[in-house]
Amino acid sequence: MQRCDWVNSDPLYINYHDHEWGIPLYDDQKLFEMLNLEGAQAGLSWYTILKKRENYRQAFDGFDPSKVIHYDERKIAELLLNPGIIRNKRKIQAVIDNAHAYHRVVEEFGSFRTYIWGFVDDKPIMNHFSSSEDVPSSTALSLRMSKDLKKRGFKFVGPTICYAYMQAIGMVNDHLTTCFCYPSSTC
Repeated sequence: MQRCDWVNSDPLYINYHDHEWGIPLYDDQKLFEMLNLEGAQAGLSWYTILKKRENYRQAFDGFDPSKVIHYDERKIAELLLNPGIIRNKRKIQAVIDNAHAYHRVVEEFGSFRTYIWGFVDDKPIMNHFSSSEDVPSSTALSLRMSKDLKKRGFKFVGPTICYAYMQAIGMVNDHLTTCFCYPSSTC
């Protein structure tokens, strides 16, 4: 069975590729989680973050924005001592800032899903790349998303992070044409 060439032999990574990456995700809390995990990836590999995902979920109360919004300096200090996550104060603070921004977006749009999927008019973009070298690291759309997220107070949401986020949540399906998951949005 042929997969995208970025997948290694770790069953965790294979499962992520086969059952999550590129598959449309619409649950608000999971969309919030993925946005923050993609931000945590900045300067690192997704594989590093994926291996720590369960630790992140425990450390950040399941990425429940209603809980994260109440984190204070004591909680930040606790998180900075947690070896199961990336202990970067700016990235930890970003999750808290993002929870505040998330609540403002939900207040304005009714749901985070409505806001984020509005960038693609609720229709996943299906790309047709045969080589990972052809897959862009950012696009005009991810740049527009990044600017809008930043304007709303989100952190660690540059255009490259936004494009990786779009791929992860299925707004963009970049499974290679040689991958068994192409062209469907489910493997």
